Amino acid sequence: MDISFLFIAIMVFIYSYYGFYWYKDYNQNLFIGYTTLRSLSLNLNTIGKAKYIVIADAIRQAIKQGQVAPAEALPSARKLAEQLKTNRHTIMAAFAELVAEGWVEAKERSGYRVASDLPIQASQSIDKVETSQKQFQWQFVRKGIIQKPIKATDFKYNFAGGQPDLRIFPFDEFRGHFSQACQKPRFDDLSYGDSKGLPELIDQVSTYLRRVRSITNKEIMICNGSQEALYMVSQLLLLPDDKVAVEELGYPPAWAAFRSAGAELVGIKQDDKGILPDHLEQQLKTNTIKLLYLTPLHQYPTTVTLDAARRMKIYQLAAKYKVAIIEDDYDHEFHYKCQPIAPMAADDPVGLVIYISTFSKLMFGGARVGYVAANNELINGLAGYKTLMNHKNNVLIQQTVARWMKEGGFECHLRRMTRIYQKRRDITVEILIHYQKLGLPIQFKSPDGGMALWLDMGKSIFGLKEKLFAKQVYLQTQFEFNLDNGNDAQVAHSSSSRFIRIGFAAMEENELKQGLSIIMSTLYEDNV
Repeated sequence: MDISFLFIAIMVFIYSYYGFYWYKDYNQNLFIGYTTLRSLSLNLNTIGKAKYIVIADAIRQAIKQGQVAPAEALPSARKLAEQLKTNRHTIMAAFAELVAEGWVEAKERSGYRVASDLPIQASQSIDKVETSQKQFQWQFVRKGIIQKPIKATDFKYNFAGGQPDLRIFPFDEFRGHFSQACQKPRFDDLSYGDSKGLPELIDQVSTYLRRVRSITNKEIMICNGSQEALYMVSQLLLLPDDKVAVEELGYPPAWAAFRSAGAELVGIKQDDKGILPDHLEQQLKTNTIKLLYLTPLHQYPTTVTLDAARRMKIYQLAAKYKVAIIEDDYDHEFHYKCQPIAPMAADDPVGLVIYISTFSKLMFGGARVGYVAANNELINGLAGYKTLMNHKNNVLIQQTVARWMKEGGFECHLRRMTRIYQKRRDITVEILIHYQKLGLPIQFKSPDGGMALWLDMGKSIFGLKEKLFAKQVYLQTQFEFNLDNGNDAQVAHSSSSRFIRIGFAAMEENELKQGLSIIMSTLYEDNV
């Protein structure tokens, strides 16, 4: 008789006799780790069964339920024995039982695997519950932003307005600061707490805002990007049916945040200098407006910078009607003509400005580093609300950015990118002037800063975006920024729907030339 078979038979007898006394708890859920670091949940029913039979039953059930796939590796007998606190021979007896039944295969020098062809696989009925009920229907009470299946970064020519050139980011330098944070971790910081953000990063951001943007006397809170800040402000300050005044052409993700709180949006008219204070005043008189959302520097999407006189008028109206202003200063870093106008938050005697900004345009969106500057009462309220959501931002990223700022790398990278983006803006302007000289009816103003141009194509752009997809070109059109249902076919066909937003920051000179050539030839097939 084969010795191994005799040994297994003896083990079966022993554990059949003594197995009843193994564990007094009748149903146990144990997680068994694979050598591949996966987990397997086993339901061990120990009533009146030998120990090896209990384990075999549990593994068989896990296979039936699809926790492990055919031909997939199982944990070794030694590993299972360690985690189940039993003898290795018990596990081997369980595996032998499953091998005999056809559920498991024993491979020499590679351990045990689920059989490629399971005993009842062909029936396609492994532990499935027959039911005539339909799939459960979810009833959503709120809507988020539906992510589009098309990503701008998938295109060869990416004219997305706020996309930085990630190829130039100093990842090696940044990795060095990250490594320092990991080499000497501060365990207190790695636990919960500090929902306002890491103190050293708050200190660096506060210093930066004081020196570069003249913002003082405001508390700082670090957020997972500016979108989280917009969402938290909306949830904290708005009730259903509250009204929020916004630019008629503006930033849809901010609108989505306001609408998620049940707010109604009131569009404020714009001209070539920004929003019209007179129209804002009319709306303030006829509506009980709770918040005013603005992008006063490099207005999104038109790139217009609101002048000092209009800012003062708007601020006075907000103070008079007790309306808080959300100032979204999303790309303040990149201004080329001169020093940019100081943010409205820099001169805020009443304390009604909520200043929101981000490092996504200088770094990369995936870093998720944004911040809010406001008075102490609001920051404390936001910090409390943030604790409901995610406690705090990624600590290691905060430590890394703080080190990067403290040692000067942040400002060095900022100066470099400002020079590069200014050159790319100038190149884009030169290319567009060339097409004007060819007779194309395009019109634009060279922006003083930012990362994009607002281009009047002189004719309807209906369908242009979709046509460019097939040519590996991504851009954004007026329809996407129009508060008054920009996707409506009637609006799309109207003569006023002529504008596209050309982001120039993410591409080099040859890419800009080639991409713009494709855009022009697609819209003006007979002229180019």
